[in-house]
Amino acid sequence: MATSLSQRPQLQYLTAQIDELKQKGTHFRLRILDDVQAPVCTYDGKRVINLASNNYLGLCDHPRLREAAIQAIRDFGVGSGAVRTIAGTMKIHMELEEKIARFKNVEACVVFQSGFTANAGTVSAILGKEDFIVSDELNHASIIDGARLSRAKIKVFRHKDVAHAEGILREIQNEPGHKLLITDGVFSMDGDIGPVDKLADLAEKYGAIMMVDDAHASGVLGRNGRGSIDHFHCHGRVDIQVGTLSKAIGAIGGYVCGSKDLIDFLYHRARPFLFSTSHPPSVTATCIAAFDLLESEPERIERLWDNTRYFKAELGRLGFNIGGVNTPASETPITPIIIGDGRQTMDFSRALFDAGVLGTGIAFPTVPEGKARIRTIMTSEHTREQLNQALEILGKTAKTMGILT
Repeated sequence: MATSLSQRPQLQYLTAQIDELKQKGTHFRLRILDDVQAPVCTYDGKRVINLASNNYLGLCDHPRLREAAIQAIRDFGVGSGAVRTIAGTMKIHMELEEKIARFKNVEACVVFQSGFTANAGTVSAILGKEDFIVSDELNHASIIDGARLSRAKIKVFRHKDVAHAEGILREIQNEPGHKLLITDGVFSMDGDIGPVDKLADLAEKYGAIMMVDDAHASGVLGRNGRGSIDHFHCHGRVDIQVGTLSKAIGAIGGYVCGSKDLIDFLYHRARPFLFSTSHPPSVTATCIAAFDLLESEPERIERLWDNTRYFKAELGRLGFNIGGVNTPASETPITPIIIGDGRQTMDFSRALFDAGVLGTGIAFPTVPEGKARIRTIMTSEHTREQLNQALEILGKTAKTMGILT
């Protein structure tokens, strides 16, 4: 009789750690979406107002993106069949990269399988053990992993503290090796905007490579959603721009923009690019259609910001802590509702779901201990009626649980 894998002792230490999460009240299970990603959708069989997705501009189910995907399957099949460097670079891949490069006002672009691999693959490819990385303490996990993989010396500056970053650059300026200064354009947990312009000044002053992860700024900040570099008028001053195709663009993937030589180097040295099969034609065509929409429908971004301003104001009026007191203040459609305690946060999230709102609880280690929160994200497609209903549920549930008085 076969032995059950759950009875084998080799991984019992993982079970013990899961039990510990359950005791702390921060264990979660995956909620399953039954239909399309939308402002109101069905998770685990229940209709809820969705405040949790990264679908900023409502493109996940846009008819033009659907049609583009279907047509690409008819024209090119369902897969590319190889990595890019062997036999998997299709004409449609080059069309997408050229479109992104024009959109971002740079020489060249390369698409990766995800934003995570774009960050991690780029940082680990361009630096080595003799080099230095100067990184904001709240930068995304993919930047942290890329820094570790590079074996470069990692120096962390206090969140958005430009003076601290300069102190580090001054300290290491005479050390051998390249220096990379890196920040998120928009920080994913607090929704605040990185000081891209001031850090670009430092990069120029100290001869550092300037890199920005614009995952949550793409499609949100700048003209037609061109991102934080456009928002701060820093074109030509940021050496490496990373973006995502998985959030506002509505599909999946990441990309790196910069000089032709940077992109050519990544073709040769970025391990996720070298060892992962390229995007299916359907996804690639979807992304092309999405960038066309960014150019032709700027009103989507206007609606996104109208909803954002309204929702933030109403959350504040209800008395929620939405940042700015011992946490960064949100400046974008990401608005955290800071609860603090991990168990209470997860309980609040479950109570909201039962009442008809999907607001995902986020606790340690994704955020520091004592900073657990419900991270809410606005989209352009939420109606005022939906927002008011969600606000009513948030306020009533919080009062019932003693979060608000």
